[in-house]
Amino acid sequence: MIESRPLTTDVQLRIATLDDAAALADEQIRSRQHLRPWEPERVEKWFTPAGQAERLTYQLERYKNGQVVPWVLDAGDRLVGQITLSDLVPGPFRSASLGYWLAVDVLGRGLATRAVEAVAEIADAELKLHRIEASTLTGNTASQRVLERTGFRQIGTAPTYLHIDGYWQDCNLYQRILNDRAPGA
Repeated sequence: MIESRPLTTDVQLRIATLDDAAALADEQIRSRQHLRPWEPERVEKWFTPAGQAERLTYQLERYKNGQVVPWVLDAGDRLVGQITLSDLVPGPFRSASLGYWLAVDVLGRGLATRAVEAVAEIADAELKLHRIEASTLTGNTASQRVLERTGFRQIGTAPTYLHIDGYWQDCNLYQRILNDRAPGA
């Protein structure tokens, strides 16, 4: 079982629960304009507790099946972000995809860097993964700096890779090699 861990004195990284739906909806509303350029277009239900509960139910089912690990950044009185390893692939690939977001009012505190580093440590030590991949829009320099500070290296650029903010956009592709162990060792 993946344990919670502190990122700062006031923010804890922990596995998401269904009880987080209302708090996630609140943060999505609070950070809506900030996140809009970096995310897919969202239907209004996304910004409701019911919409977040639906998403969490799907993620938590996949978590039980070893396909996803959904974390939240818990600041005690509210959630200030999420970070997810998705599409965990066992066998000789031993890989997963990383995604994250932070609430607009906690940017610049190093939380994304701490969260990515903590997740990479868990992916290596507990999940026995070999690598993690991530992508950013080519203009998302803040996220690129987070990835580079945490040991990710750009491995390419993908034209029209993701449908973000209403249209297909180019992305930079990154990976972090966690170890050189044999698969699952």
